[in-house]
Amino acid sequence: MLPFAPGSRAVIRDEEWLIRRIDPSTDGGWLLSCDGISDLVRGQSALFLTALEDTIEVLDPAKTELVPDTSPTYNATVLYLESLRRRSVANDDKIHLGHRGVMNLVPYQLDPALQALKQPRSRILIADSVGLGKTLEAGILATELIQRGRGKRILVVTQKAMLTQFQKEWWSRFSIPLVRLDSVGLARVRNRIPANHNPFNYFDRSIISIDTLKSNLEYRNYLENAWWDIIVIDECHNVAARAGESGLSRRARLARLLSNRSDTLMLLSATPHDGSARSFASLMSLLDPTAIADPDHYTPDDFRSKGLVIRRFKKDIKDQVQADFQERQTICLRQPASAQEEAAYRALLDVAFTQGGQHKAGRQQELQRISLQKGLFSSPAAALESTLKRMELLSNKPSPTQEEHTEVRGLEELAHSLRALTTDATATSFSKYQRLLAHLRSPEFAWKTNDAADRLVIFSERIETLRWLQQQLAADLKMKPNQLAVLHGQMADTEQQELVDRFGRLDDPIRVLLCSDVASEGLNLHYFCHRLVHFDLPWSLMVFQQRNGRVDRYGQKHQPQIVYLFTEATTDKIKGDLRILEILAAKDEQAALNLGDPSAFLNVFDPDKEVEKVTDFMAQGMSPEQVETKLDTAATQEDDNEGDYLLSLFGSDEAPAPVSSTAQIDEPTSLFDSDYHYTKTALTQLNQVDTLCQWTAHDAEQIIALTAPRDLQERLKQLPREVQADNDLYSLCASPERMAAAIETARQARAEEDTWPQLHYLWPQHPIMDWIGDRVLTHFGRHRAPLLQSGKLQPQEQAFILMSMVPNRKGQPLLVEWQVAHRIGNGPFALESFDAFATRAGLRANGLPNRGHTEGLDATCAAMQQALPLAVEAMHAHMLAKQATFASQLSERLQGNLAELERLQGRQVQQLTLELEKQLETVKRGRFEQRNQQINRVFDDYRQWVQDTLTTEPQPWIQVLAAVCHPQAALAATAGA
Repeated sequence: MLPFAPGSRAVIRDEEWLIRRIDPSTDGGWLLSCDGISDLVRGQSALFLTALEDTIEVLDPAKTELVPDTSPTYNATVLYLESLRRRSVANDDKIHLGHRGVMNLVPYQLDPALQALKQPRSRILIADSVGLGKTLEAGILATELIQRGRGKRILVVTQKAMLTQFQKEWWSRFSIPLVRLDSVGLARVRNRIPANHNPFNYFDRSIISIDTLKSNLEYRNYLENAWWDIIVIDECHNVAARAGESGLSRRARLARLLSNRSDTLMLLSATPHDGSARSFASLMSLLDPTAIADPDHYTPDDFRSKGLVIRRFKKDIKDQVQADFQERQTICLRQPASAQEEAAYRALLDVAFTQGGQHKAGRQQELQRISLQKGLFSSPAAALESTLKRMELLSNKPSPTQEEHTEVRGLEELAHSLRALTTDATATSFSKYQRLLAHLRSPEFAWKTNDAADRLVIFSERIETLRWLQQQLAADLKMKPNQLAVLHGQMADTEQQELVDRFGRLDDPIRVLLCSDVASEGLNLHYFCHRLVHFDLPWSLMVFQQRNGRVDRYGQKHQPQIVYLFTEATTDKIKGDLRILEILAAKDEQAALNLGDPSAFLNVFDPDKEVEKVTDFMAQGMSPEQVETKLDTAATQEDDNEGDYLLSLFGSDEAPAPVSSTAQIDEPTSLFDSDYHYTKTALTQLNQVDTLCQWTAHDAEQIIALTAPRDLQERLKQLPREVQADNDLYSLCASPERMAAAIETARQARAEEDTWPQLHYLWPQHPIMDWIGDRVLTHFGRHRAPLLQSGKLQPQEQAFILMSMVPNRKGQPLLVEWQVAHRIGNGPFALESFDAFATRAGLRANGLPNRGHTEGLDATCAAMQQALPLAVEAMHAHMLAKQATFASQLSERLQGNLAELERLQGRQVQQLTLELEKQLETVKRGRFEQRNQQINRVFDDYRQWVQDTLTTEPQPWIQVLAAVCHPQAALAATAGA
């Protein structure tokens, strides 16, 4: 049995500590995370191993010393109770705080947290479509886990270009500080810690790129020796196994390692699989290694419904987001090909491509032609670059064949046709460009180059096209060089992030951002931009979705305008291939309106494979009509779509909730009007006797400015360097609207250090609020509880406010009860809910006048002290009965979980036997033993975890919080004396 619980006070090494967290330790004991309370250790944090401590005295609640509260309107008591209320969150499946992040809450954003909190182990793949706000959804879940004491240590793994964006979102909206461990951040950490120390243990919450981790073998050892409460892998499709790959990539192996280093695992991706069973199984095995026996062949019976996945498209949540999602407008611009372009098309078709020195008609010829054609469909400049490279390659061969000479002559003709287009300074014959130029100048489009709040994104997959556009648009639209910028994958991650930040700042001169498809994944480009142009059409439906999602996303204030450019050729072969790309654009629109997932049409779920498939359509000579029929058929045949079929199976098996997810919000009642009121009252109280810190309050703006004292400065070293104040002066604002404005102002700042909001969010999760709560909780001293008087009670009434927790074996509170034991005279104690009693007794901020130390109060205190053990006994009996019922329910759930694990383990061993059937007996035996040991280890670990999580400690833990009596009790005591 655990003799202590989170929130209990204990005397360790003759000092009093508040136990914040309890974790099992490898020596069979417990690791206690504590904050100092008594004078010598106040402001200090420490870890204690119970196996190494001689005595840990947990204070007996029945012996709690009652002390009269002399603070004005009993502020000290009300603050004490409120601080404890904010920290006593049970591990239930309700939303308590996450909904209050700085965001425009939409019900669907709560669903991932609600689904994950129902699991004994919160592990989930959030696979919502592009632009629905997966980062915010993950932040809500992380907030709920932090409130439950299950989020002290967090690791986020994402793409290089996303590090800063993710870090800012979680800090400014949820006050979750992630220290960025990029190359600069790691160097900074190494300078601050001894050489042999683990950098991942230095910061509790950090963010790092997957490429940084995979490229440095040193980090593997660090990862294997670190543990987190929560690990988040963003864009997790990059760590999934791929169909046809025999082994695992370094990223996949790294993800497998990380999956075993935390209780909670969140995977985020809008494209979470490549359509194959194996790819999907690899992600599911990260979340639950017991779920699947054979990654290539499995059925719903292998895992049943575990609620491991949630996936929604824009169409699914449209009824919830009228104000937050604008319906996009699609503009299709068509232009007949010019005579010069038609000449280039014919020249391309006339090239006799060679392979290995020989010209071979058929599929290989077509594939080479299509490869060059792809550049031509982008721009003459891109096609010319590819043509010249091919000519150089063939011409530099020591002894080219006759057929290669023939190909070079054909390429020269093609290059001649292309130069006629590229050397024209006016680009008159580049039909697609001229159509775009006319549209940009048209009054219907109403775009002005001098309007800083109306910017333009133009996508092309070819860098040569982007560079050509940069020069040509500047000349034709009379734009300055600094008004156009190119974003492409060859830039360093810091350069990419800086350019994206500049594009989102109103005072930056950039008006047009020319992007390659590196910018199509994850980046927010919708600030001051709702217009997007596909200068060339992607050959992948997933790229369509990713590109459009940069401006057509949650938070877009204007109707997105998506522009497609179509060239209408007369050369038959070219005409057909261009028409196939038009069909892809139409299917993307169809998916956005109806299906949700455009990748259902091609069923390969990987951009490169989609390009291969479209290329194959063209190489086979399929007509546009045949291609469209094939796509429509694929979209209706669910059997071909293994990945999405499995996504639906792994999702929750519950019917859609008949009520909104917001009905699952359970926000505890507060004794204060607001967080601002609580903070202001707390700082006033804490600074009454001695000056703890310098602070000022601004009621109109709901801002509190505070200079951090030394102990708080130490705590705040865990914050990202960018949000640590140089002068230790911090401004906290309780208004979400004002915070949202501060985030927007910071995003537009020019200097990188100013792009973080100057204001911090004043709400329960901020580290400074945590520090204030700790300070408040130590006000009454060791093993003491306040006594206060309320004229609203009956004259002979005695009441004791009690809190009880029932933890599991991991020390996590499963059941939290606040009750008030009260009686009249010497009668038996009855229990009343805290909320009902607080209302009845007028117990809230500034709700009760304090008469100070009146005559007879000492005698009243002694009488209350004498009655206290009986009140604790009543609470103990109540909690034992409640614990027995609760434990019985958990036991039933536990047995179901253990039976399911037994079944799944049997299937994995059975599958292993089948896999090794055809191998030699000696080899079979060795491999069977090795793999069987792995299976047993996985299931034993998971079984132990489930037992520890779903088994309650036999005895509840009780804390006396306060005693309340009627003022006449003191008068009666005086009269009796």
